Amino acid sequence: MLIDSANIQFKEYSQGMDSLFPCRLDENISSDAPVRLVNQIVDKLDISPLLSTYKGGGCPAYYPRMLLKVLFFAYLNNVYSCRKIARLLQENILYMWLSGKSTPDFRTINDFRSKRLKSCIHSLFTQIVLMLVELGYISLEKQYIDGTKMESAANRYTFVWRKSVEKYKDRLENKIQCILSQIDEGILGDNTAPGESTLPIDSHALKEKIDAINLENRNKRELRQIKKLNEEYLPKLQEYEKHLEIMGERNSYSKTDPDATFMRMKEDHMRNGQLKPGYNLQISTENQFITNYAFYHNPGDTLTLISFLLYGRMRYCRFMKEVCADAGYGSEENYEFMERFGISAYVKYNYFHMEQTKKWKCDISKQDNLYYNEPEDYFVCPMGQYMKFAYTIKAVNDNGYESEISVYRAKNCQGCPLQNKCHKGRGNREIKVNHKLRRYKQLAREKLTSSKGLEHRSKRPVEVEAVFGQIKWNKEYKRFRHKGLEKIVMDFGILAIAFNIGKMICKQKKAKKGRDGKDYKTDKGRKLSFMRGIFISCWINHKKRKKLEGTLFGHP
Repeated sequence: MLIDSANIQFKEYSQGMDSLFPCRLDENISSDAPVRLVNQIVDKLDISPLLSTYKGGGCPAYYPRMLLKVLFFAYLNNVYSCRKIARLLQENILYMWLSGKSTPDFRTINDFRSKRLKSCIHSLFTQIVLMLVELGYISLEKQYIDGTKMESAANRYTFVWRKSVEKYKDRLENKIQCILSQIDEGILGDNTAPGESTLPIDSHALKEKIDAINLENRNKRELRQIKKLNEEYLPKLQEYEKHLEIMGERNSYSKTDPDATFMRMKEDHMRNGQLKPGYNLQISTENQFITNYAFYHNPGDTLTLISFLLYGRMRYCRFMKEVCADAGYGSEENYEFMERFGISAYVKYNYFHMEQTKKWKCDISKQDNLYYNEPEDYFVCPMGQYMKFAYTIKAVNDNGYESEISVYRAKNCQGCPLQNKCHKGRGNREIKVNHKLRRYKQLAREKLTSSKGLEHRSKRPVEVEAVFGQIKWNKEYKRFRHKGLEKIVMDFGILAIAFNIGKMICKQKKAKKGRDGKDYKTDKGRKLSFMRGIFISCWINHKKRKKLEGTLFGHP
């Protein structure tokens, strides 16, 4: 069959077509495009802290507000590379409109992000959060807190361990002491007080001792030892001291990212507990908007809560009224801090869920199941024997917080029929009780089991846990792309701002769909559910009819 080519028509196509009036870029951008919201938000920000980083003079710099818009929009679309951003400024119409057709290269974008935003990213983030409060998205009255460990950009096998450094440093000091004692015992004896150790304290003291040695009338062996002391042992001692100085109070650090600490990550594909350099990221959310964030070197969550709450007060000049967190934050120190500042603590503690089980409540070995007489200060064991107060011990955590623990002891457990179930020790049973923590746990239990506590507990997994999932999977931000704590704080600050803007866009779209009427996808889902219900109903009626026929006509 032949096709008549004369009847086939195409629209006009010409790449060199001229236009009488030059077209505007925003004509091709819809009114509800996300790029317009980014533009409006950045126009409202106070960027005076950012402007103060410019000295003036020389070649005119790119307008910082324009660069902020480009960075926020790029992070909103999961573009984190400066080279990709620079290419999009030349190819993508949205970026062209946002930048006013400015085309800064990747070095300019990287310098702006790494050098100028470090000092003012916190101010910009705080302004965005306060803007969300004004728009009614959040209230800053409650916060859901959780943490996650994220891997650094450092190499995995660049570790420096405190124990190894201290061990080799002690060995080196012993060698130095041996050489010094052999070279000139008179110097050590004259300059050392009775009972004082002759071991050099640091490299500075060793340098002074080496300078004090008289090189005249020394044999070749002594000269070789002095040379070894000066050229080999002294630099090595300085290296160990530098390691300990960089480490601070940590137990490890990475050579390529000295701010990173080696931690066990959740993503352990080899299942061997491998330690990787990373940071402990703590965030708080409300209505799935990020309201605060901070980074810590210690892998646990317990010791981070107080400083995190203080950091939030520094941002917003007040504490939030309600805090909801998981059992990793439930400690005596944290409960006491929140009680002192009037914060309602919906914070779990260890074994909170296990306490609700029947097995726990029937276990006589648990001290929580023993009767306590508060006026006379004694416990009663399962056999009715009084366990009276014996002595008090002190416990100090890594933050320096001191807890008081009371020890109670039974008088005679020999021959008790419940001894195997009551405790595992051979002697009389002893229990250690922290009365202050016991009281805080009771208060937390009452709050968590109340109607408001149940509401917070149901919201927490869909608040902060969902935000972490969206950051790691939807935003493809599973590992930091910079080295150094300052750059990491800056980079995550931009991501948090872009994340909040993205959430704002989603909320506006949902509100618009609610105003316009039914959503197509929702309506389609309802139709599918209705058809599924009809099918199930027909299938059940068919089975009933078959069963009835079998009963009437004798079929099996």
